[in-house]
Amino acid sequence: MERDLYAAELFLKGYNCAQAVAMAFCDLTGLEKAYCARLVSSFGGGMGRMREVCGAVSGMLLVAGLLYGYDDADDGTKKKEHYARVQELAGQFREQVGSIVCREILKNPPSDPNPTPRTAAFYQQRPCARMVMLATKILETYISQHPIQNI
Repeated sequence: MERDLYAAELFLKGYNCAQAVAMAFCDLTGLEKAYCARLVSSFGGGMGRMREVCGAVSGMLLVAGLLYGYDDADDGTKKKEHYARVQELAGQFREQVGSIVCREILKNPPSDPNPTPRTAAFYQQRPCARMVMLATKILETYISQHPIQNI
């Protein structure tokens, strides 16, 4: 199955946007799916339904950090390179969607902590599955053009 379709499938099974994107790359990150789901669980709904950065973007950037990030706090060059990568990936998403902010993408939905029931109406109204697929495609394209550095 194509990675973007797999990510959408995970979202449609009830995982949040960030989890769906990050879990779709477990084969590359080496993370166990259950661990990955817990690791990224805070970022759904734009960070715990606060509607900040889109969870799909957060999941994409978490994976980018695992595959390309730096771990030497004193290495300014690698830090700069990685921040440029983050801006590039987020910029591609923003260019195609118009924003990386959940509340803007969803047109100001509620920001309370109560998860929205996953009904047929929910899936028809929300563009989240498409956002998950887009973030996955953006990162997959990036990976195909840049050798993985940290695994």
